[in-house]
Amino acid sequence: MPAALRVPFLMARRIATGIDIGTYQVKMVVVEELSDKHGGRKLRRIIGTGLAESRGLRHGYIVNKEEVTASIQEAKRQAEATARVPIKTGFLAIGGISLDEARATGFSIISRADQEITALDLEKAGKAAREAAAPGFLNRRVLHSIPVEYRIDGNKVLGDPLGMKGVRLEVDYLFVTCLAQHEEALVQAVEEAQIDIIEQMASPLAGSNVLLERDQMMKGCLLANIGAETVSIVVYDEGIPISVKVFPMGSSHITDDIALGLRISLEEAERVKLGRLTGQMYPRKKVDDFIGSRLSAIFALIEKHLKSLNRRGPLPAGIIISGGGAGVGSISDIARGALKLPARLAEVRISPDTKIRDATWAVAYGLALWGIAGDTDAPKKRIGSSVKKFFQQFLP
Repeated sequence: MPAALRVPFLMARRIATGIDIGTYQVKMVVVEELSDKHGGRKLRRIIGTGLAESRGLRHGYIVNKEEVTASIQEAKRQAEATARVPIKTGFLAIGGISLDEARATGFSIISRADQEITALDLEKAGKAAREAAAPGFLNRRVLHSIPVEYRIDGNKVLGDPLGMKGVRLEVDYLFVTCLAQHEEALVQAVEEAQIDIIEQMASPLAGSNVLLERDQMMKGCLLANIGAETVSIVVYDEGIPISVKVFPMGSSHITDDIALGLRISLEEAERVKLGRLTGQMYPRKKVDDFIGSRLSAIFALIEKHLKSLNRRGPLPAGIIISGGGAGVGSISDIARGALKLPARLAEVRISPDTKIRDATWAVAYGLALWGIAGDTDAPKKRIGSSVKKFFQQFLP
């Protein structure tokens, strides 16, 4: 008898699948939620995973859709075999260098005679912010619209302004966008693998759903995912994501540097980078210099971006580093020196008996958890909007 049926008093079952299509690997995570018939006691666990080599992608862009679909089908086959359920719907991560951000401020004059702020006033301010940012949305799709700060009559509001009183409401918005063509191609590739997409989420936000604690988000932190060809970051301040950015540089560039510097093949350079080949032929110090130089360049890009945000203070919770390139060299020490911030490697806090072994699964896992919290059944064809249940936690 399946384990799910042996759990006493747990009746309702919900299942969600997260799909992360990276440059090197496709990952799927299937999460199950069991709850009693009153919706009270809940038990969540990972029941299936799938992993396949990515083909047909470069910098997150699809260059051969048939190959991408084949990779998705292989990951799906594995996930279905371990979960023992058919995968018909899923939640998709959108990443790659097409991901970007835009900011704008919208305002509304309070409509009620008693000057009480209503949902209509918030909606008007949000619409005005979107219209102000619209010139930057050409050929792009808005994945998320996140209110970063509210002001009433010029004074910052701590919390939800609904029900407060004033004359003028201003809202600063962060819009996370991606190339519409890129998003459509990814969705089509997944749908050709017979999976309907319920919703999409920017990869950095999906990863932060698993890798960051609420306290870190409140105090201020930066999550950096070091991928093969890109580095994606999300910056939190006062519990709100204030920036989502992707840089076109990743761990594969370290491999290239080693291959050129030592005049060896890329395959051999990859093994040297991972510490599998050392000795007189490949002195560790020389290899560390190549690694350190490229990592310093990556963190210099991040530092420059942080300065451009004009934050009011530092990020006390520091930088948390994840992704396939997180284990290369003395990355925490290099990040600490470059950014003058505390630095550590990310950890996924899950049961030791799960099939997930490291933080490279965080995006797919975070997507599945996000799906469990919302609608896991009805596909919503590329609606390109924020999902209120998830982003309510970001309200100032």
